[in-house]
Amino acid sequence: MTMAHTPTTLELKPKDFASDQEVRWCPGCGDYAILAGIQRALAKQGIPPWKIATIAGIGCSSRFPYYMATYGFHTIHGRAPALATGVKIARPDMQVWIVTGDGDALSIGGNHFIHLARRNIDAKLLLFNNRIYGLTKGQYSPTSEFGKKTKTSPQGSVDNPFNPLSVALGVEASFVARCIDVDAKNSAEVYTAAAAHVGTAVIEILQNCVIFNDGAWDSLTAKESRADMTILLEDGKPMVFGANRDKGIRLNGLTPEVVKLGENGITEADLWVHQTHDPDPTRAFLLSRLESPAFPVPIGVLRSVHRPVYNEMLELQVTEVKKAKKPDLQKLLDGPKNWSVA
Repeated sequence: MTMAHTPTTLELKPKDFASDQEVRWCPGCGDYAILAGIQRALAKQGIPPWKIATIAGIGCSSRFPYYMATYGFHTIHGRAPALATGVKIARPDMQVWIVTGDGDALSIGGNHFIHLARRNIDAKLLLFNNRIYGLTKGQYSPTSEFGKKTKTSPQGSVDNPFNPLSVALGVEASFVARCIDVDAKNSAEVYTAAAAHVGTAVIEILQNCVIFNDGAWDSLTAKESRADMTILLEDGKPMVFGANRDKGIRLNGLTPEVVKLGENGITEADLWVHQTHDPDPTRAFLLSRLESPAFPVPIGVLRSVHRPVYNEMLELQVTEVKKAKKPDLQKLLDGPKNWSVA
């Protein structure tokens, strides 16, 4: 049973998803670009704002629901996936978006994050990753690089950082993608694909914090380096990258390696062909492990597959039980397990 999101005939614009609240992030914050991108994506799909819920935890990213003209919940630290699960079970007709950060999702919310993806709740999770705790003024987060010097790690962090997409793929997330806050074109394609997906969609958004971790992703966004430091994933196409489109990635068994096209007779036919819908997550996991500077960082949809959806299966169970035995509340109240207070 798969419940596709059926667009309405409404002609919507991004402003239809913008609330009347003043947007209050730091000037230059990547969150502005993400907000605008999501509002454009939601307008395009044609589902009205009152059929959408935006749910957030705690952090700079989690102010998101205030700026959306949808139903919204600003929940507690790390628990947005739990609230989103309840919303989706109670109102399966609603499209549910979760907004969280690297600290909110992967620290106190780590278990909620993995169980959302494991269960395959039909919800879209936007994970803003700026590799720092921004709201609480610059402590190292679960994705801060090893050796990162912050207020809480003055000698350098000795924590091994999480790779969010590897974690998601490790629990069989059915949709896993990555985009960059300022890359409007590719981000739009990712948001649109996530909106159409039925099941848990995990999107890591590489986002900049201009105050406490400015330049965290400079090598991936700078004009002079981004073509060599990122690779755009396209389903069914060989993995080619570089400013001159003269480099690629091939698999030596299960070991990825960067090669130069034209050297030693290497052509695009020798390269790794990306298969977005591969039911086996092994190659998607390999992609999630590619990190700069040894490899270009994959951008786009790493995996999109169909899996049984938790809330749909639960709804089916409830329907079947009701058919088999219609509930009688009065009979239950009058049954043997009750007492009177004199």
